[in-house]
Amino acid sequence: MSNMTYIGYEFKVKPVQPGVEILIAELGYSGFESFVETKNGVTAYIQKEDWNEAILEDIHILNSDEFEINFTFNEIEQTNWNQEWEKNFNPIVVDDVCTVRAPFHEKPGTKYDIIIEPKMSFGTGHHETTHMMIQHILKNDVANKSVLDMGCGTGVLAILAEMKGAKPIDAVDYDNWCYLNSIENVERNNCNHITVIEGDASVLKGKKYDVIIANINRNILLQDMETYVSCLNKKGTMFLSGFYNDDIPVIKEACNTNNLELRFQLERNNWVALEFKKK
Repeated sequence: MSNMTYIGYEFKVKPVQPGVEILIAELGYSGFESFVETKNGVTAYIQKEDWNEAILEDIHILNSDEFEINFTFNEIEQTNWNQEWEKNFNPIVVDDVCTVRAPFHEKPGTKYDIIIEPKMSFGTGHHETTHMMIQHILKNDVANKSVLDMGCGTGVLAILAEMKGAKPIDAVDYDNWCYLNSIENVERNNCNHITVIEGDASVLKGKKYDVIIANINRNILLQDMETYVSCLNKKGTMFLSGFYNDDIPVIKEACNTNNLELRFQLERNNWVALEFKKK
């Protein structure tokens, strides 16, 4: 995986909203995994191995008369990735309490200051789902609770959980770059209670957690739900995101079947983040 290459698409969209929102939703279902909204549209990234020349054929909005959409695309080698992000990566502040920034940004005055150097990994806080998961962690007491950050991306959610007193914490991702990037970010934020693991749900066998954070996508959540629930302690909390408002019924049904009860819901630009409690 060391020569992983991404394809980056720059879309210009008129009108920008709701065009960008619809476009991101459709691209997400087609395998694009990272998005940066721009003034005139959105830049979307997909791993080259997941890309094919017909990748945009099922993106219906491109054929809509209601929107004017132009795009260019190019290959991005891993070595150019930081340069790509530095072009687009502004610090974000969640609820005036938590800042997610790159090392080259000024130190903020917020209670939590997370420094992330993204290297082709998803989870800078800019995406709606990461933003909402940060909100969930901020409003919940996780002190001295064992936490799983499943599909950890940059490790940002695991890092925030440790800053709020959680321990021990496992941060798991099957993507090699995410795994390596999370290790770097954990060290960069001086975390001592996070173990970063490369793998999928199969690495969870025999593990138990008080809190599970899973910001992945609908299909993987549904596929691995039983495994997550088997790892969740009684009266434990599970935060799920990576899907849209329309997906809530099928996610909720899978959770109810596994003795999970919906307690709280956040929504941002049609993306949702749900909080469930184990009965």
